[in-house]
Amino acid sequence: MIMKKLMMLVLALAASVAGVMAQARFANKEDSLYIREHYRKVEQMVPMRDGVKLFTSIYIPKDISATKKYPFMLSRSPYSVVPYGDEYKTTLGPTMLFAKDGYIFVYQDVRGKFMSEGNFTAVRPYIPVKKSKSDVDESSDTYDTIDWLIKNIPDNNGRVGTYGISAPGFYATMTMIDAHPALKAASPQAPVTDWFMGDDRHHNGAFFFMGTFSFLSSFGVPRPAPTTKGGGRFTEYNTPDAYKFYQNVGPVKNINEKFLKNQNAIWNEMMDHESYDEFWQSRTPVPHLKNIKPAVMTVGGWFDQEDLYGPLKTYAGIEKNNPKSPNTLIMGPWIHGGWVRSTGEFLGNIRFEGKNSQFYQEQIEFPFFSHYLKDTPDPKLPKAYIFDTGISVWNKYDQWPPKGAVEKKLYLLPNGKLSFTPKTAAKETFDEYTSDPARPVPFTSEIAISRGADFMYEDQRFAARRPDVLVYESDVLTENVSISGGVIANLMVSTTGTDADYVVKLIDVYPDDAPNNSPRPGTQMGGFQLLVRGEVMRAKFRRSFSKPEAMVPNKKEKVSFDMQDAAHTFKKGHKMMVQIQSSWFPLVDVNPQKFVNIYKATKEDFQVAKHRIYTSGPKGSYISVESIEK
Repeated sequence: MIMKKLMMLVLALAASVAGVMAQARFANKEDSLYIREHYRKVEQMVPMRDGVKLFTSIYIPKDISATKKYPFMLSRSPYSVVPYGDEYKTTLGPTMLFAKDGYIFVYQDVRGKFMSEGNFTAVRPYIPVKKSKSDVDESSDTYDTIDWLIKNIPDNNGRVGTYGISAPGFYATMTMIDAHPALKAASPQAPVTDWFMGDDRHHNGAFFFMGTFSFLSSFGVPRPAPTTKGGGRFTEYNTPDAYKFYQNVGPVKNINEKFLKNQNAIWNEMMDHESYDEFWQSRTPVPHLKNIKPAVMTVGGWFDQEDLYGPLKTYAGIEKNNPKSPNTLIMGPWIHGGWVRSTGEFLGNIRFEGKNSQFYQEQIEFPFFSHYLKDTPDPKLPKAYIFDTGISVWNKYDQWPPKGAVEKKLYLLPNGKLSFTPKTAAKETFDEYTSDPARPVPFTSEIAISRGADFMYEDQRFAARRPDVLVYESDVLTENVSISGGVIANLMVSTTGTDADYVVKLIDVYPDDAPNNSPRPGTQMGGFQLLVRGEVMRAKFRRSFSKPEAMVPNKKEKVSFDMQDAAHTFKKGHKMMVQIQSSWFPLVDVNPQKFVNIYKATKEDFQVAKHRIYTSGPKGSYISVESIEK
């Protein structure tokens, strides 16, 4: 009987998925037909000030005229404007809402990528003072593109909006700096913002190993001449198990020796800059987000596996410098780009109330651009439109973090206890674990060769059961605890080595009788440990990301780091948990636990180390959260 019910559930889920896929195929066919009927496509090499020409694909409404003018929607990308030639895109703009309302859609291969001329530079630095026409950056390339469009595409209304997700989000951010007067609205979405501090390639100096190798094996392939073809991604893993593959690789330097053969320029640059030097500092746009004149709507997902850092720091950077126009932050229940690529109703085993992506697209994104580019009514967006991932509620705030948020300290206490109330011990207390580089803690329980996104909201019981993971748990909550804002780890530690990684995870523990409401049939949710926020810190950067320092063996030291913001209500009846470990493999490369340049480390540099986490109340370790009353 049980098997029969389970089979019926599986069949029902399969039918539902098949139905969604069929609807998607029908929608794409219908959208593709609509685009061909209502738009004509033009391909143009647009000249930049230094003479380099950028390949630009333009979709113009067929009914455009002197009495029916349209604004531009511009997206610049290193990932190609495909399709080229006579083929048409199957969707236009952020969503088809835009295509059916009517815009001039512009897609551009950035300098040095695909069909554009010039040389490519990853996250190209902004040049504040341009002394000649040869001083170009993504800001100037956008300015020149917009200027050409305004002057050469007849019957436009003189207004431009820019947008993009991930790397295209970085280019959208750059459009706002020294913006062309015609740029009225910009939306960086999950924008790459700092490849060392928190996006994609590193977090707090710790190298995001598997994702970077997988990505750069294609993205960093040399392009001798303009082409419509991209570089092929590495596929010769010969195992479905990423943990096994990267263990067999050994030290990071072996990637070049075994696979990339020193031919991948971006990988080589990364390996030459282990600390936050001028190379990395020059590549973040945040210090240059001043005198921003276009209206800005920055978008991110609370479970973004790649660029959670970017939207938070982009919004904060603009806000800090008093923008000339509105500046809005949108954070929802999504992974990377999930506001376009999913319904926003669930992630893994976690359900959220409502079709959150549709809500965002129809009630936030579309009205934002329509208002600034077409003079439709002002949607009156708040400074921050924030989704609480614990109770599935959208909240409007007049700033982020919200007014009224207060710092609370979540203390790590003896005997695995966790509490907002410190307990002063008669003597110094600590917990100790041994970290062995030969047996690193896995970042996921899944057997997969790609990183994916599930680790961002995965049940953490698989890690809690390891002896090299410390677990601290609160009593059952007697009332809701809502965090909205920054999450900062403040650890008092010592180690027998001279370097270490510290991974801290803030977790929502479900009660044992939690309802089995997972989207995945048959999943038992009792005792589920939901990862709310997890982050890593490379301890050599504890005092300076630019000047790493060795740790002194067995010396007690403070290691504090930004775990990135969260908006989550821990419900009454749940528990709060903190886990601490010193590896997160192969998401993050293994720290040798010896003070060396890890990108040049050899097998002999890796050593076993013991780590102590001090739990002596106010003088011990704690997690700082910003909390609000709800």
